[in-house]
Amino acid sequence: MNASSMCVSCMIAKQEKTIRQFGDETKKTEYMHRVLEIFYRHGQTESAPWIAEQINRLYREFWGQAEDYREQKQSYNRLLLAMESEIERRVRTVRDPLRECIKYVCAANYIDFSAVEHVSGQTFEKLMEKAGRECVADEEYRRFRKDLENAKELVYLTDNCGEIVLDKLFIRHIKEQFPGLRITAIVRGEDVINDATLEDAREVGLTDLVPCIGNGNAAPGTVIKRLSREAKEALYSADVIISKGQGNFESLYGEGLTPWYLFLCKCELFVRRFGLAQYESVFAREDRIAIQS
Repeated sequence: MNASSMCVSCMIAKQEKTIRQFGDETKKTEYMHRVLEIFYRHGQTESAPWIAEQINRLYREFWGQAEDYREQKQSYNRLLLAMESEIERRVRTVRDPLRECIKYVCAANYIDFSAVEHVSGQTFEKLMEKAGRECVADEEYRRFRKDLENAKELVYLTDNCGEIVLDKLFIRHIKEQFPGLRITAIVRGEDVINDATLEDAREVGLTDLVPCIGNGNAAPGTVIKRLSREAKEALYSADVIISKGQGNFESLYGEGLTPWYLFLCKCELFVRRFGLAQYESVFAREDRIAIQS
């Protein structure tokens, strides 16, 4: 999916805001012109995650390493690990735990330092508290289960730190209900914002549950042409793909893989695209998604 006009505007504005801390106005002007050049050359043909990776490279070239999110990532990983037992208890008290997992997995997608300007612990707690009262469409869930029943290979594309704990919970319940299904989790290949990497997967115990591989790059999404051979082979051999988060949606939509998407509509663009309120969730397979212009 090519970057939309709203994405372009948002990304440019974020770059200008990020470099305000620096004093060299000449260098800042040159940097912003280089950012604009990326959009001029690629803005009509590439996805927002692909463009974001190019801008991040340019930023390091001009200003050095970008903001280090390691502390925040560890903080949210620890927070969700502390909540895991209680959420597991809630999930197992209902008639269909797998369906219940979807609600919490979507709610945890709030932890996104890119799409959410100021991630609020209070907002996150409210979303998690009301997650159990959300609805998962009957027909969509029936089709999801049917896809899992007919599958041999599942690839699970993770998104952010913290929420990867609930990805683990979701995968655990998938394994329990479909024990013959081979599952591989794919994380980011390099650090980018607060996206989950192999380090996060190990920290939260996901690597103890299923094989986990990095995707070979630092795009905040799943850009097929930037994937490592291992990640690409896993993706194309999968019978079912579960894709978490807005960045994975933006980079995979229209690529012919028909993933199951799970995410919250966090920014204005996604609210408009799906005709939903902010922080409402999407759970659907690509061929049954209708995007509003």
